Formats: sequence, structure tokens, C-alpha cells
Amino acid sequence: MIGYIEGKIIKKEDERVLVLANQVGYEILLPAYVMENIAAHKVGDEIALYVFYQQTERQPKPILIGFNLEAEKEFFQYFISVEDIGPLKAVKALSIPVREVARAIESRDVQSLTRLKGIGARTAQKIIATLEGKMGKFALIRKEDKKEIPVAEDFLEQVYEVLVKQLDTF
Repeated sequence: MIGYIEGKIIKKEDERVLVLANQVGYEILLPAYVMENIAAHKVGDEIALYVFYQQTERQPKPILIGFNLEAEKEFFQYFISVEDIGPLKAVKALSIPVREVARAIESRDVQSLTRLKGIGARTAQKIIATLEGKMGKFALIRKEDKKEIPVAEDFLEQVYEVLVKQLDTF
């Protein structure tokens, strides 16, 4: 089973990417919020995704669904456990970040859930009935910080300088 992929983007479409990892191209479906996170990535850029793998007798063609975080993948597994929500419907429905969906579930906000693609009032109520009380940790997922951490040009020189300054204090 495939659970994580790192590789180069060789093709980007509206809701999927083709990732080349070890000379094999993997077509990976992405929820809209994941696609927004990788919008800045171009063909040839490196990418890393946690992957949900689905293959059934009724759906013999394997489906790979990508996520930024392992917690998002775990949330997805809970989400598809709700009656009438399969992997493909869930991918289309997750147009907002997982933390916001989890907060809506925990606060019993049917109106917010009905804003998800393909989710009506009855399905929103099923989601709440099935998942309420289990979404606390997903509601706490932090928004990714896009700021880059500056990399030291000469790391060893900085370490040496810090150590010397610390020794001077003795």
C-alpha cells in the first residue's frame, strides 16, 4: 500500500497532480484546499504528500488521494466512514481546510457543512451524528506558515562563534 510520496511534479491539472517518484508516475487526486497549498509549485518542483490509497472490488482502479499532513489523511478516513460519503465524494467536498470542517462538526454547524460541494442538510446531519466528539484534534491543526526560515551561509562559522562567546562568559 502507498502511504507517502515524494517526487517531482510532472503534470498539474485542476484536481490532480502527476508525481514522478523513482521513475514511476503516480496520479494523485487532491482536495481543493491541498491544491491551493501547492498552487505556487510548478512542473519540475519537488513535492511530498501523505497518500490515502483506495481500491475495491467495485472500483478495481486504484485511487490515490494526497494530503499535506498525516492528520489530514486521518481526518479523511473518519470522513469517509460516514454513510453515503465515499472517497471521490469526500475529495470534492473538502474545499476548505480540515480544521474548519472539524470545527463545524464539533460545533454542530449544519450550515457550514452544507457549503461543502455535494453535501446537503441531511448528509451534514449524518456527518455530525457520526463524527461529533471525535474531531477535537483535527480542529486544532494550525494553518501552515509560508514564511521561509533563512539558512545560514556558513553554519559551522556561526556555531563556532556561539561556542566562543559562551566560553568567554566563564
